[in-house]
Amino acid sequence: MATEYFGHRGYEDTKWADVASAVGVGSTALYHYFESKLHCLYVIMAEATEAIRADFERITAEEEFAEGVAKVLYAAFDLDELGVQRRRVLVAEQGRVGERRSSPREEEARQVARARIRDFEVLWATHLTRGMAQGVLPEADPQLLSRAVLGLYNSVWHWYRPGGVLTLDQVAAFYVPRHLALIGLPADNGAAPQA
Repeated sequence: MATEYFGHRGYEDTKWADVASAVGVGSTALYHYFESKLHCLYVIMAEATEAIRADFERITAEEEFAEGVAKVLYAAFDLDELGVQRRRVLVAEQGRVGERRSSPREEEARQVARARIRDFEVLWATHLTRGMAQGVLPEADPQLLSRAVLGLYNSVWHWYRPGGVLTLDQVAAFYVPRHLALIGLPADNGAAPQA
């Protein structure tokens, strides 16, 4: 429930009491699970990043390099509303993982979230390095390239709203070919979902 509130209202504009009310408990009952609203945010960010990483690894393990990258990118836009809200929270609040916390529980959760975000960036860079070593991709700085890919993807979650003018399929149809071109792959390699 907190994910939906943070995604719709924003972290700062979400009241902890509203989250508690939505799940049918008092505010103090939430403290059994989370030390604070920020602690909850870190847990949401860590869990969301882990799910994204797991999808990336599963898809890229099953496919040839070029098709796997395209499928990963299309899958990244194949989201339900909760998935969209998770992406919005990750993008909007990612800077908070760089702020050390004095509370041990918050700091531990922050470190987990930060490590998972970094690991995912390294996973992308490692995968792109593999494509360069196979001769599938042109040589480039894999860390900068992975940041460019993730930056372009993350930009969507600043403006996209479910039920808006564009569907996620339309957004994917526009963005994925541009991601592939940025990486150095042909835009049409058969990985696009069939209508």
